[in-house]
Amino acid sequence: MGSKIKLLVPLCLVLVVVGWDLWGPHHSNLRDFDADAVARLETRMWRNYYEKHEGALFRDMAVLLRTQYHLPWLRSYQVAYEAARAAFVFKRGRIRADYEKALPPLRRYYGAIRKVSDTPFDPERAARLELEWWIVHRQREMHVPEDLDKALAAVQAELYAMPAERFAAHAHLRAAAMALRDTQAQAQGVSPEDWQRIEELLRQSWADLARVVHS
Repeated sequence: MGSKIKLLVPLCLVLVVVGWDLWGPHHSNLRDFDADAVARLETRMWRNYYEKHEGALFRDMAVLLRTQYHLPWLRSYQVAYEAARAAFVFKRGRIRADYEKALPPLRRYYGAIRKVSDTPFDPERAARLELEWWIVHRQREMHVPEDLDKALAAVQAELYAMPAERFAAHAHLRAAAMALRDTQAQAQGVSPEDWQRIEELLRQSWADLARVVHS
């Protein structure tokens, strides 16, 4: 009996720690991030997405959520799974009805972010805005470039409860990084030097966002 109790005590402690990590109250300031680190991780995630490395995308997303958006360790993997799942559901789509199958994991992703965020936002609206810029980018031949800028700015406006116009520079630089990747992919392919240029554009983009949300 005594040996069973000795085994149960550490097991209970583990369950408490896991439960606290996954479901306990945590608070995160979404304004507190390192723009250089976000740009580096986003560049890696883009490469993983286009090269169909689902596992690597999942791991990098978990690192981003843990180090930049301050989710607990286990929860970062749980939420990263939803983000990666949404991305690859979307990737396989061909029409809007297919793309909208990515909404349930996107809702869960933004719902988890909202639970820890000190700044209130609507997870449903954030998920739909996220999906919308994915669609605008996928169907870019049907849009003027400014449409992607506006769609990207709208996501940040929702997350930070600020006017979308404040995020115009951030959105434009991020869209420029996407355009560079798309152009090179359709030409001779995206070289290591191209990825360095993409990362620099993303670094400028996230640095501008940090400036705006702290102003």
